[in-house]
Amino acid sequence: MSASRVSLEQWRALQAVVDNGGYAQAAEVLHRSQSSVSYTVAKLQEQLGIAVLRIEGRKSILTDEGKALLRRARLLLKQAEEVEQFADGLEQGWEAEVNLVVDAAFPTDVLMRALGRYAPLSQGSRVLLNEVVLSGAEDALEQGNADIAICANTPAGFLGEPLLDIHFIAVTHADHPMQQLGRPVTTSDLERDLQVVIRDSGARQQRDVGWLGAEHRWSVSSIETARQAVLSGLGYCWLPEHSIKAELEKGVLKPLPLREGGHYPGNLYMVYGSRKDPGPGASLLAKLLREELEACKACK
Repeated sequence: MSASRVSLEQWRALQAVVDNGGYAQAAEVLHRSQSSVSYTVAKLQEQLGIAVLRIEGRKSILTDEGKALLRRARLLLKQAEEVEQFADGLEQGWEAEVNLVVDAAFPTDVLMRALGRYAPLSQGSRVLLNEVVLSGAEDALEQGNADIAICANTPAGFLGEPLLDIHFIAVTHADHPMQQLGRPVTTSDLERDLQVVIRDSGARQQRDVGWLGAEHRWSVSSIETARQAVLSGLGYCWLPEHSIKAELEKGVLKPLPLREGGHYPGNLYMVYGSRKDPGPGASLLAKLLREELEACKACK
């Protein structure tokens, strides 16, 4: 692999000359002498073997080749700046990556808004997002694969902060036969019909969502798949109320008229994976998640 003929400093000098209207102005911006800037750009052209600037009157104008080269050089300079900023962040203790493990019952819109706010403030720290169901978050914590976990239970040895109350409702499509009975739905009715079960993604102590008395069950791996199955009229399922709010309001989905057990509460907790203080990236992301969650509650 051959070494680069042109340095970042040379590209930076060319960019400054073009953006600031000349060598004198570029020299002032770069805190260098005009002769030094002029020499740097001349050397760049010599090393490339291409004229990137031409003189028109008293102005230096980019040639067509210069325009094409500078477009690419701008991207190169921006990437170099981002690398340097990332290195500065690492020096200040920012994590290279933040592993975020989130129970699928957590509202997706809240999660996306928090991540959207995190990106420009992250100092280049990446987020590795893993969406899980039930004990999947506990597994990630215990295996050291989570910097932040939003989970249904706090495993032993960790401290959890209550984050959100989740309300699960047994629902079917509005046209489902159990909605047409004209009486409360019984356990016998449930046993004869198809239940959609959201499968636990954990490997150690698996537990599925909802009542499991139906002989005829379909297990799915996500809340969204369960929602789509119920919307298609395939059966009944206990789903988080916030995930089906629009369908309930439109009357597309309806709560099952059960005598008992049609609703049950759940809780989500925020847990840091490290027993020590979390890094600045994890701390910022946790703060943004809390703020977006509070803003969402305020809108209700």
